[in-house]
Amino acid sequence: MSVRNFITANTKILCVIGHPIEHSMSPIMHNAAIQDLGLDYLYIAFDVPPNKLKEALKGLKTLNIKGINITLPHKENAINFIDKVDEIAQKIGAINTIKNEGGFLMGRNTDAEGANKALIDAGCEITGKNVVLIGAGGAAKAVSYSLVSDTNKITIINRTEVRAKKLASELKSRAGLNIESKKYSKNILKEEISNADILINATPIGMFPAIDISPVSKKILHSDLFVFDLIYNPLETQLIKDSKEIGCQTLSGLDMLVNQGALAFEWWTNRKPNLELMKLKIIEYLGMK
Repeated sequence: MSVRNFITANTKILCVIGHPIEHSMSPIMHNAAIQDLGLDYLYIAFDVPPNKLKEALKGLKTLNIKGINITLPHKENAINFIDKVDEIAQKIGAINTIKNEGGFLMGRNTDAEGANKALIDAGCEITGKNVVLIGAGGAAKAVSYSLVSDTNKITIINRTEVRAKKLASELKSRAGLNIESKKYSKNILKEEISNADILINATPIGMFPAIDISPVSKKILHSDLFVFDLIYNPLETQLIKDSKEIGCQTLSGLDMLVNQGALAFEWWTNRKPNLELMKLKIIEYLGMK
C-alpha cells in the first residue's frame, strides 16, 4: 500500500469555508483529484459564520492550511482579511480562492474564468446578447465580469437595489456598456426577461435543501432563452427543470464549479487535475442522495 494512502503529520490540508457549508461538493471533487494524482493532500470543509470570518482566516493561516476556497457568503468580505489580492479579483471585488505561502495569504478569483469556459463549452453565444442577471453578490460579480466586454446589455436585478446599482456602476466604469440595475420584483423580471437572450441566476434561491423554489416564475420564461443557474446542488434546480420544459437551452453550475475548482487546484499543487473525473464524482455522489 502506498504511503500516500495514509494521512500523516506531513499531509497538506486544503479546505473550503462558507455558511452554510453542508451543500458543498468541493471536498468530493478535490479529494478525487488528489487521489487520482497520488498527492499527499486532504481537502475538508469548515462552516464559518460571517462574524467569524476574520478569526477563521487568521486561524487557517496559523494552522498552515495550504489552500482555501471561499463560498457564500464570504466571497466579498474575505478580501479585507488577506495579505494580497490579484488584479482581476480586485476588479471583480470578490475572491473565491486563497493560497497560503508561508503565512502570506494571496487571493484570486477563478469563478469568472470558470463561468466563461462553462458557457463557451455549452455553446452559449455571448457576443451582442442581452443578459438578465439575478443577484449582485460575489458570484454575480465574477460572472458579470466575464461577460461585460462582449454582451450588448446586462440588466442586474437584486432584492437589495443598492447592491445592484453598485455592481452596475462598477461594470460601467470598466466597460462603458449598456448596464442597468433594477430592484427584484415579478413585474420587473417579466419585462426584462421578455427581451433577454441569456438568463443567469447568481442567487442561492433553489439551492439544497430548498430545492422546490425558483427565482423566476415558469410563466415568464420563453424558449429563446439560454438559462444558466450557478447552483449545482441539486444538479437540476427548479429553474432548470422549468426552463427545459419551456424549451430553453440550460446550463447548471456544475461545469463552472469544476472549472473554477481545477484552476484553484492547479494553483495550490502545481498539478493539473482530471476535470472529467471531478465532474463524474459529483454526479455519482448526488445520484446516491
